[in-house]
Amino acid sequence: MNVLIILVIFAALLALAFAAFNYMTVEHMEEGTETMKEIAAAIRVGANAFIAYEYKVLYTVVVIVAVILALVTSWHAGVALLIGSIMSGCAGLVGMKIATLSNVRVSNKARKSKDIGETVKVAFRGGSVMGLCVAGCALLGLFLVYVIFGIGMGQLSMLEAHTNALGISYLPFAMTLSGYALGCSMVAMFNRVGGGIYTKAADMGADLVGKTEAHIPEDDPRNPATIADNVGDNVGDVAGLGSDLLESFIGAVSSGMILAYHLFLSAAANGHAMADDLLRRLILFPMVFVSVGLIACCLGIASLLFKKSMSSNPHKDLNSATYVAAGLTIVLGFFVSLGLFGGAEGIREVGFSLGFVSPWISATIGVLAGVIIGMIAEFYTSDDYRPTRLLAKASLEGPALTITQGLSLGMRSCLAPCVVLALGIIISYQISGMYGVSMSAMGMLSFVAVTVSVDTYGPISDNAGGISEMSGLEPEVRRITDTLDSVGNTTAAIGKGFAIGSGALAALALMISYLYSYNEVGTPLELNMMDAMILAGAIAGAALPYLFSGMLIEAVAKAARKMVDEVRRQFREIPGILEGKAKPDYKTCIEISSMGAIGEMKVPSLMAIIVPVATGFIFGPKFVGGLLIGSTISGIMIAIFTGNSGGAWDNAKKYIESGGISGHGKGTPAHDAAVVGDTVGDPLKDTVGPCMDIFIKIMSTVSLVSVSVFSQYNLASLITHLFG
Repeated sequence: MNVLIILVIFAALLALAFAAFNYMTVEHMEEGTETMKEIAAAIRVGANAFIAYEYKVLYTVVVIVAVILALVTSWHAGVALLIGSIMSGCAGLVGMKIATLSNVRVSNKARKSKDIGETVKVAFRGGSVMGLCVAGCALLGLFLVYVIFGIGMGQLSMLEAHTNALGISYLPFAMTLSGYALGCSMVAMFNRVGGGIYTKAADMGADLVGKTEAHIPEDDPRNPATIADNVGDNVGDVAGLGSDLLESFIGAVSSGMILAYHLFLSAAANGHAMADDLLRRLILFPMVFVSVGLIACCLGIASLLFKKSMSSNPHKDLNSATYVAAGLTIVLGFFVSLGLFGGAEGIREVGFSLGFVSPWISATIGVLAGVIIGMIAEFYTSDDYRPTRLLAKASLEGPALTITQGLSLGMRSCLAPCVVLALGIIISYQISGMYGVSMSAMGMLSFVAVTVSVDTYGPISDNAGGISEMSGLEPEVRRITDTLDSVGNTTAAIGKGFAIGSGALAALALMISYLYSYNEVGTPLELNMMDAMILAGAIAGAALPYLFSGMLIEAVAKAARKMVDEVRRQFREIPGILEGKAKPDYKTCIEISSMGAIGEMKVPSLMAIIVPVATGFIFGPKFVGGLLIGSTISGIMIAIFTGNSGGAWDNAKKYIESGGISGHGKGTPAHDAAVVGDTVGDPLKDTVGPCMDIFIKIMSTVSLVSVSVFSQYNLASLITHLFG
């Protein structure tokens, strides 16, 4: 067992060391011309200023929640929450910093080499820092919690519920792990919501006035909102994405470890006592599996970075890195399963119907499901395939049909990923029981380092294109960066599909642990939808993602409206901007996005934390159980719909710009209609969709942490007791 613990810390440190190496390698590359350096510095300053202010707000809330958690449950959970928030915050910060360093170096590599393969390597190396930091920081924090609280303070050996001074009962190590997961979730929520509002306010303002009114190119230096738009890519699509998938990663792993405890107690209550040694193996398996997955990701990333001859197809090279990581994860995971469960007694009583390979098969199902869901997202959003090309052709008929066709595409795209998720859940359950469902979620996230690396490549390439345009580099450079950006749009859509699928499974795994937490040990694990309280909770829960989405879209619209007014004002009041004789005021636009994002993110972010706790204290745990079911199901649909429709609108616009429809390029009515579609899709694909999977996960995590309190103290039980 000690060797396996060493493997965990080795994997974490290997990933962080590789990230540091890639960071320094990028940092030592040339930035390019003085103009390129000036533009990159402006983007960097704007991103740093926003993240610094956002983290002040975020960590104020984190400290308050940590203190409350420590007072109500245990100080261990409060400290673990702080550890989780620090790890997630560090990953997001480092990722954003490398993105603001990489963008100009990608542009410069394209300028000097004119080679698309070499340029892809620079963008991917920058993205790999984010991916490796996400998995490395998450695993390092988990290792610290396991060693300090689990081994050092003996919580792993505390197999019975502990009751504190307030009379609240909980499993010590399960509560500590839940605190760690909650810390990660809070950072993810603020980063995704704040970054999402920021980037789309700037993007919409730049597009609506620059492209459709002034008819100037995207990222034209004459547009005052361009710098803010590029800043937004870093704070939303890099820092937000990293924190999001780190939180999913930890949610899936910790849910499996927590579930092992509940299975142990349930088996004992039903007269089928589980050996302590088997419990230790069940707790270790998720940690060790993701550790070998992280090692596989390091090899997958290295296979691209140290490749001698790159192809002219960036998508093919990026996919190869993902497939190497996924394949090695499956192979190495088999030996983990063999080492931990080969010859172990009592595994069939846990639900392992196929012996020691059962958890490995469930995890492999998760890996394959993640890849398939990514492929489905690619089919619906890439202009290589029929759905997006048909959407581009709809732009010939005007913006109304562009919007209609995009809505149809997004709605139709919901079925296939949900079928994959449903099959994954059913098969995993049949092979490994409830533990198998959790392992399926863990498997999907086991190679998260490479998926985040590929996804982060996208916004870095997008920024590189903007810098090339604003610096006035030759058309050949912009052609290379546009190609990288187009591939980045597809990888981003795949990443969002992956995040949604993994988030759904992680939320389900957390929900299983939630049900175990408040039901009496040994009773059947059921959520009777005909129970009035549960049904009412499900209906209310199904409405919550729509309320959350509406609040986010309105927040983006408010900030975008101010941005549009400011861009129009500058075009009107500063003579010579459109002629290129005067310099726009970029700083004011950055301030509008920053203040809009900070001001508007607080209520939606806090809603996900407050609602399950408040309804729990009013209606009790059954209502919250229904709330989680309803919000998870409707949240999955909204996330898939918004992510795919928005991604398709964006790529349909780029398909027209690249000359995909003869005679209808930039500046034509068809292009104007496509820009309108892209603008409508912006808050959907980059704000609502990415935030939705965090919304459902943080609600499950908060409910799991607080159920030990409101299951004992709630208004509904008090009224029943008084008048029953």
